Amino acid sequence: MSKLDPLPGLSPYPLHHFYDEMFDGERSVRPHYKHVNRMFAGMSPEELQTKQHLMQRRMMEEGITFTLYNPAQDHPMERTIPFDMIPRIIPKDEWEKLEAGIIQRVTALNLFIHDIYHEQYIVKDGIVPRKMVISNCYFRPEMTGLRVPGGAYITTSGIDLIRHNDGNYYVLEDNLRTPSGFSYLFKGRSLMNQLFPELSFSSSIRDVEHSINRFLSVLRSLSPSRTSDPVIALLTPGVYNSAYYEHAFLAQQMGIHLVEGRDLVIQDHKLYLREMNGLKRVDVLYRRLDDDYIDPLAFDPNSLLGVAGLMNAYRAGNVAIANAPGTGVADDKAMYVYVPEMIRYYLKEEPILNNVPTYLLSKPDERQHVLDNLEEMVVKETSLSGGYGMLIGSEASRNEREEFRLKILAEPDRYIAQPIMSLSRAPILSEGTMSPRHIDLRAFVLMGADRKPHVIPGGLTRVAMKEGSLVVNSSQGGGVKDTWVMS
Repeated sequence: MSKLDPLPGLSPYPLHHFYDEMFDGERSVRPHYKHVNRMFAGMSPEELQTKQHLMQRRMMEEGITFTLYNPAQDHPMERTIPFDMIPRIIPKDEWEKLEAGIIQRVTALNLFIHDIYHEQYIVKDGIVPRKMVISNCYFRPEMTGLRVPGGAYITTSGIDLIRHNDGNYYVLEDNLRTPSGFSYLFKGRSLMNQLFPELSFSSSIRDVEHSINRFLSVLRSLSPSRTSDPVIALLTPGVYNSAYYEHAFLAQQMGIHLVEGRDLVIQDHKLYLREMNGLKRVDVLYRRLDDDYIDPLAFDPNSLLGVAGLMNAYRAGNVAIANAPGTGVADDKAMYVYVPEMIRYYLKEEPILNNVPTYLLSKPDERQHVLDNLEEMVVKETSLSGGYGMLIGSEASRNEREEFRLKILAEPDRYIAQPIMSLSRAPILSEGTMSPRHIDLRAFVLMGADRKPHVIPGGLTRVAMKEGSLVVNSSQGGGVKDTWVMS
């Protein structure tokens, strides 16, 4: 029998007390994984390693890379993102609940952002503290009273979910500014279809390819012009950005222009693309850089990445920007605490998906509880993402915890804390055998002018490639899996 055989005594695969996506507590293969497990169990370690090498070669040939920034190194390191070949599988009924909860959440968040930049009813009614909004580094007073095309602030979002050892899913955080990872979802499925056609085509799984067309139609729907064929451009910081591969991939797949700030110009409060034969009017700008950098006249005057005067064109209603500036006010990790109340306030519904219990360190009693139990906490800086500015108490040294304690005491408003959750695990291939690793799920949502969120089936499963680690972020060395939703 193969080393991948799940029977007791024939596999070193440990279960411990974590929820495992493939195996139940008795080490039996879960029903929706049986076909996949049977196929991988029938392959020798040599065959599996050959497939893995072929996968890595394909990724290198196609330039599927991510850039890692390490303060200890002089130069950033570009590498292929680790891609594991055993897919993560989600049953149909499980996905339907997740999808409903994600749609509910993004709908409420979009209503919240509109409210914050208009009437601020949720503040006046005492649900969200005014100070938390006004002092938020992502709050943009320039957006106050401004009409957003279609009322869709959050055109793209990535909602991160984990499964705890109780078997339930929890929302870990909301990524609403410039979420990344779309390309790895689409390319992961494409590579699996190429390398394991007998597996993917013999399984009843939801297609993701049509979501590229949905992505394009969502962007087109935002166009403020009445033209039947609006011009759309993806604004990238350039080739040195960590997610540049994704920018180029999405532009190519959707047939839209890939541009840098220097390729664009504002004239008469309209946005134009410089071309060899003149200027071309741009209707929709899908920007992949943060607010601070999109317009040096409105935000950071030192920015060389954006377009001077872009916000004037936006205010004049001559161009749509996706995601709308100022969406970060709902992206802040402290604001995350209030999302369940937003759902109740705007939708008059109970949240379908729960938050991870979260402590606001600006509150003295919650701060003291966290400081007394730092070894059992994950502490995050509210305005950062990608795994930066984070402490995992159980993995940190005494000195690291003490440094964070001082940071919290100096600026408590900058941090939130959560109990260390037991992220579920799934098997990865490691030297021809299965080995468990912790995972989460980034669900991608698209929303156009109709404000009806579309959740791409499956999303992106992110993997902590280091044994025992809970850090799944690509920027911290994490990998990915193809994610199948059973149809």
